Amino acid sequence: MIRLGLLALAGILAVASPLQAAEISCEAPLGLLLIKSQLAHVTARVEQREPVTIVAVGSSSTQGVGASAPNFTYPSRLEAELKERLSDPDRRIRVINRGKGGEDAAEELARLDRDVIAEHPDLVIWQVGTNAVLRRDDPTVDRELIEHGIAQLKGSGSDVVLMDMQYAPRVIARPAYTVMEQLIATVAERARVGLFRRFEIMRFWQAAQPADAPQMIGPDGLHMTDRGYGCLAAELADALAWNWAHDAQIAGLAGTRLPAARSD
Repeated sequence: MIRLGLLALAGILAVASPLQAAEISCEAPLGLLLIKSQLAHVTARVEQREPVTIVAVGSSSTQGVGASAPNFTYPSRLEAELKERLSDPDRRIRVINRGKGGEDAAEELARLDRDVIAEHPDLVIWQVGTNAVLRRDDPTVDRELIEHGIAQLKGSGSDVVLMDMQYAPRVIARPAYTVMEQLIATVAERARVGLFRRFEIMRFWQAAQPADAPQMIGPDGLHMTDRGYGCLAAELADALAWNWAHDAQIAGLAGTRLPAARSD
């Protein structure tokens, strides 16, 4: 049941950050944006005003290849966006970047204990799938790897959100991208973890942006630009803020576009 506090929360409008106001206009439809699976552990941490640790694990688009500086990577921008939404100074949030360029699920799985679980995260955002699509015509082997990784992360006590591929020329040129997109969505649903649909969100951006808008993808046809990473972080922060607010009365939590209720 949605608490009365959420009804008031739905009307709150957050003030856009300078980066967002000056450079970013990238709102996707809420149907694409929302993370529908409950993230009970991290939500409780936020509600109880406990420190929150998020680990972002993945490949080059988590590491931030294409960004002009480390503070423009998506994990760095996500931390800033979430701190803006968690406006109470007593609430502390940290986003740790554990991205390594060139990796796919097998290599990320091999370092989950060392690079992710060792940080005792409340939430893990696992960006996965792009390199599998670039390397293999049949990425179905990745299903078992992703399922195993999710089980390992959940077993350590972390909530999990899967983030799928970026919508980019080099990705959509590969025949396996549709298979991988569906595979990640199916695994997330069956494992009851969150799904952030980056691929469809970025497809929407591509279709909606005017021709003269700054590009989301760099000249290599794969990696995101500062604007792309900034948009990704802003949308993900809104999605997480809404998810946390859905079942908890959290004073001071402000998202730019929080709906009153989930559709499921």
